[in-house]
Amino acid sequence: MLCLQDMNDPANSTFVLCGYVMDAPSWGLLRGWEDGAVAVQDGKILAAGPRHEIATMVQDWPERAWRRAPQGERWLVLPGLIDVHAHVPQYPVVGRVETALLPWLKRHIFPTEQAFIAERPVIREELDAFFQEVAAQGTTTAMLYGAVWQDSTDLAFAAAERSGLRVLLGKVMMDVDSYGHGSHWPPARTWEVSLTESRELITTWHGRDRGRLEYVVSPRFAVTCSRELMAGAAALAADSGCAVQTHLSENLAEIDYVRTLFPEAFSYTDVYRRAGLLGPRSVFGHAVHLTPDELDLMAASGSTVAHCPTSNFFLNSGLCPLDQLRQAGIRVGLGSDVAGGPELNLWQVMRSAIETQKARRFHDSSLPELTPAQALHLATAGGADVTGQGGITGSLTPGLEADLALFDLNAVLPMQGRFTTPEAAPETIAVLMVYRGGPQALRGAWVRGRRVDAGRKP
Repeated sequence: MLCLQDMNDPANSTFVLCGYVMDAPSWGLLRGWEDGAVAVQDGKILAAGPRHEIATMVQDWPERAWRRAPQGERWLVLPGLIDVHAHVPQYPVVGRVETALLPWLKRHIFPTEQAFIAERPVIREELDAFFQEVAAQGTTTAMLYGAVWQDSTDLAFAAAERSGLRVLLGKVMMDVDSYGHGSHWPPARTWEVSLTESRELITTWHGRDRGRLEYVVSPRFAVTCSRELMAGAAALAADSGCAVQTHLSENLAEIDYVRTLFPEAFSYTDVYRRAGLLGPRSVFGHAVHLTPDELDLMAASGSTVAHCPTSNFFLNSGLCPLDQLRQAGIRVGLGSDVAGGPELNLWQVMRSAIETQKARRFHDSSLPELTPAQALHLATAGGADVTGQGGITGSLTPGLEADLALFDLNAVLPMQGRFTTPEAAPETIAVLMVYRGGPQALRGAWVRGRRVDAGRKP
């Protein structure tokens, strides 16, 4: 039988993965087949379902196209996970404790990003290792921030291209209290340079490899961006067709500071509305403390939210009211937010999202719970919707591109599954993965049917 490593060969674009097959294509819907299979043809999902049905559909395929778990493993086939908010330069400094967001940025993050330059001796190796770490989680799509530097963002895109992952990335834009351009420049020149560099990166990278790589216009947040920069970023995104990402209402001290910087605005969200940054392709990280009026603004504009619960816990930012976001009609995905979040593991993020909602329910039992199946939806199909990949990836629906993650259930069972057989219900498998899943269980990840490098052997 052909081993998983051989599937890097472009000729092996037609194959079948066998095992427990599961996805969560919509809120409240969890599909699972215990003896299942996913057939991939020319980089797309041909079919997913019971193995005997798939076998009938592809009866002309050779035996070598079938991939089955080796002795001692129990395979679980899922859509690739989707991380909608993380920071590439920050990953080396995860776990730097600080009481709140703003002092953490000043003390730990800005100096780290300031040093994230192309001349850094190990930056290429570091970037390759970062994307291997992303893939090692079973994450196949990531929406990311770089540093303010054009050159290191260019290198990050090059590493993303080599990785085979689906990546949306942007150079951070800052012109107020920035660690980069502008320390000795007039403010107008600072934001003009930021826009120019972003435009050049768009020309080079946006839509590369048939859309596998996308540029994201990335003003950091209102604290470090002038009105002129934010308005220019909105115009650039509209002209180029790029998505927008920024941060919103993460921390109470941050909100108070924004109020002093923009006294004419009715709210933090209104600052972005006035700049033209709200819209269906705008992703706002955190959104922990939105008022009812802000929820209405977000919903009316079609703006989306990256829910980052591990980061919200780590930096004492608060409990994001996911139920309120969804009730308002706001689309939500999950983000690791490294280095605010302490790890790239999206199973931990799903778990923290559930625990956030549980903590809210302790104070108000009428609030809806968040189930593991719903958390899995947020980390797959929900993330695809937020990143503009809905209809491309996020589930095992036939016709979508074959972004897949393969896990060994024995690696998440007690004692490697030697004495345990999980119940077959998909809800049970979802609970098991959300509460015990992680990179130790990954056996392979694919984007468009091509295996990506997770930096470790299965």
